[in-house]
Amino acid sequence: MAIQVATKYNVGGVLLDRPFKVRRLGHFGFNVSKVEECTRFYTDLLGFKISDEGPMGAGYFMRFGGDHHAFAMFSKDAVEARARANPNAARHMKPDNTINQITWQTQSLSEPVDAIDYLIERGIQIGRIGRDGAGSNWATYFLDPDGHTNELYYGIEQIGWDGRSKPAEYRRPEAGKIDLPRKSEFEEVNESLETTGVATNSGFRYVDNMPAIYNLGGIMLGRPFRMVKHGPVNIFVEDVARSRDFYIDNVGFVVTEEVTWQGEKCVFLRCNTEHHSLALFPRSWRDRLGLSDHTSSMSFGVQVANYQQLKDAVAFLREHGVRVETNLIPPELYPGIDYSAHCFDPDGHCIQLYYYMEQVGWDGRTRTRAERRSVDPNAWPDTVQPLCDTFGGESFLGPWG
Repeated sequence: MAIQVATKYNVGGVLLDRPFKVRRLGHFGFNVSKVEECTRFYTDLLGFKISDEGPMGAGYFMRFGGDHHAFAMFSKDAVEARARANPNAARHMKPDNTINQITWQTQSLSEPVDAIDYLIERGIQIGRIGRDGAGSNWATYFLDPDGHTNELYYGIEQIGWDGRSKPAEYRRPEAGKIDLPRKSEFEEVNESLETTGVATNSGFRYVDNMPAIYNLGGIMLGRPFRMVKHGPVNIFVEDVARSRDFYIDNVGFVVTEEVTWQGEKCVFLRCNTEHHSLALFPRSWRDRLGLSDHTSSMSFGVQVANYQQLKDAVAFLREHGVRVETNLIPPELYPGIDYSAHCFDPDGHCIQLYYYMEQVGWDGRTRTRAERRSVDPNAWPDTVQPLCDTFGGESFLGPWG
């Protein structure tokens, strides 16, 4: 049962039920056992670019656009060893949770800071707070009922035309709740230029390993597709109703749709205009769907630029030995998306490939099932007719390569 909130918070002059508003999925991460093989999968095959090495050299931060990272991939053994050294963290470790973090973007620094007391008052377990190193983003970490680490953040570092991340000497990691206001990042960089003696172009720069042999919309690139968005995050939970209420009441998500399959419900939630950024599935469905029982991730979404690229991505990944399925997950379990394929990283994590997601407008109405495109997962057409929201939603900024 969702809670009726009486207190209102002034968020940029708008009265909301929480002192923050999630705008979009910021980044997501897996802890993996096969670090080298998974690195090749996510970089060479899917097209993520490494922006920085992870903590203690145990993985990588990766990006597909200007954000310092949209994906974090760390060594499962290293993460678990660090957690065991911290009794509080070890208490929340679960053997079938390989999700490193689910990170949600806010628009102002005051939002994740004000969220700290708000979450504590509701008895929610708080993790790390302060400012991260790689990415320079201010963050508040907290746990959901199944022990998944969620993060609210502001101000992630942007990587521009030269492909270089910020030098480590320019970053200012900080632990604990901070006092506001703070200096702008621009002022911090000016100070670093004057005091560190480190050149701005000394940060890490990734070079793609794949030869640019594909004509992709007039640009020669290393794959016949281009990732333009990440998400949705789909997770398995012990109690769908409990998790649904947690994300509605405490994080501010809105239910877009509920689907009953084989007698049980799953829930699709949105934080902006996309049909869903997060979906909750019963943990019992892992075996029924033929998915790995070593992870609570049902799937992590990767959106490509168009339908042709989706078809080409399926062929490309299969040519490189990746397991790709177009009929593994029933279409009714990804409403708002029409054609979709599911591929698997070397650790068995499922990645959902798609090109289109339904957009929800001012009235909050979604299409009915009868209004949606009928999809045969075993027979994809050469081309598709446009829908009114085809190519709608958040646009990819910058050149493809």
